[in-house]
Amino acid sequence: MLDSSAAGLLTGLSLIVAIGAQNAFVLRQGLAREHVGPVVAICAISDLVLILAGVAGIGTVIRQAGWLVDVVRWLGVAFLTWYGVSSLLAARRASALDVAGPEPLSLRAAVLRVTALTWLNPHVYLDTVLLLGSVANTHGHTGRWWFAAGASIASLLWFGGLGYGARYASPLLSRPRAWQVLDVLIGLTMLGIAAMLALRA
Repeated sequence: MLDSSAAGLLTGLSLIVAIGAQNAFVLRQGLAREHVGPVVAICAISDLVLILAGVAGIGTVIRQAGWLVDVVRWLGVAFLTWYGVSSLLAARRASALDVAGPEPLSLRAAVLRVTALTWLNPHVYLDTVLLLGSVANTHGHTGRWWFAAGASIASLLWFGGLGYGARYASPLLSRPRAWQVLDVLIGLTMLGIAAMLALRA
């Protein structure tokens, strides 16, 4: 049981630590200290649902319905392109940013954005549902659920650490220019991911 949990923890971390669209948004909200709790909770709960779905065998259904992955892929490309362009445009408005952080988002806007970044990302289904689900099922009928528990803990630790730990980097980002650089990096990250998704179609 402990072996399966540890394997799930390490596998989960290896899949979510890479900076992507979702992580970049959590980092930005953490630095701005805005709606961190709801954003972290949505990411962690979404991962839990997807991990459990993969372990329960939903990955097999998704694998057979290739058209569904394609639909999610192109929705993701469109959303990430819009988000990336918006971030690059926001970087041009240095005067609109104050030393406390970027332009604030309402709770509703933050929730909608992180939900879209999570559920419109095809990698979520390919990595979390298919890959984690496949690896989990190599641990046997009981072990796979311990694996799922470890992967879920990894998700909670990562998003919690990213969201609440980001505030310690805020002194480095106390100037509007620093937020401009962050917006540019986030924008380029989003556009790069969108391009990769489109090329893999």
